[in-house]
Amino acid sequence: MEGTRHAVTSADGVRIGQLTAGSGPALLLVHGGMGTISSWQRVWGALAGHRRVTAMDRRGRGSSGDADTYELSSEYADVAAVAAALAGEQGGPVDVVGHSIGATCVLGAAAVGAPFQRIVLYEPPGPQATQNNWPERVSTMVANGQAGRAVFTFLTEIMGLTRGEVEALRDAPGGRDVLPIAAATLPREARALATCDLTGIARRVRQPVLLLLGTASPPWAGEITRELATALPAATVTGLPGAGHEALDSAPDLLVAEVLRFLGN
Repeated sequence: MEGTRHAVTSADGVRIGQLTAGSGPALLLVHGGMGTISSWQRVWGALAGHRRVTAMDRRGRGSSGDADTYELSSEYADVAAVAAALAGEQGGPVDVVGHSIGATCVLGAAAVGAPFQRIVLYEPPGPQATQNNWPERVSTMVANGQAGRAVFTFLTEIMGLTRGEVEALRDAPGGRDVLPIAAATLPREARALATCDLTGIARRVRQPVLLLLGTASPPWAGEITRELATALPAATVTGLPGAGHEALDSAPDLLVAEVLRFLGN
């Protein structure tokens, strides 16, 4: 991915790295679990052809730092800090797209006043995505040095991928690079999501929101999307035909088309 590297400092002093490319109105991208800036690789060029696109590394991975303790609210502050910097450069609020737990962080940032104009949320997880003792099980696996098993369980049980799809991801370039990220972040994010009040957060968001939902996504995604559609004051739900939780990789053209349609490009 081509672009200019830069960073901001979040409220608690953690450095949040970013990559920016393209020209036009600002668009912030916030990746999901186990991801980095490179998660947006397959949509990067298409979006940068219409927007000045900035992708951020969430704390604990890539070009960003981390803190000794973890709270989901710190991730909200990270997103808000990046958005504030972009809004300051642009002279007004920015548009934003969040995927998976990145979408949860975007929603939380909006609720605490981040300068967003329009918001796209692609299947933000909440407590429904952490059932069957997932936080406890993933924490035990990681503590026992079984990061690979934790990743496999996450991809199959939470994201709904088949064994074949997981093996394809494993064998792809960079596929094994996720293990250190998973060991550092999966347990803490699972614990945080288990108690996250997504609908309560959503009621404090006033911006127009596009909720993207894959028609082949796991059941929790549909349940949460429907709840958010009711709680958000200005929400539109759009289905991604045949796509699952990873349309970033499996249906990038479809995802780009829906995002740009919502943003008016």
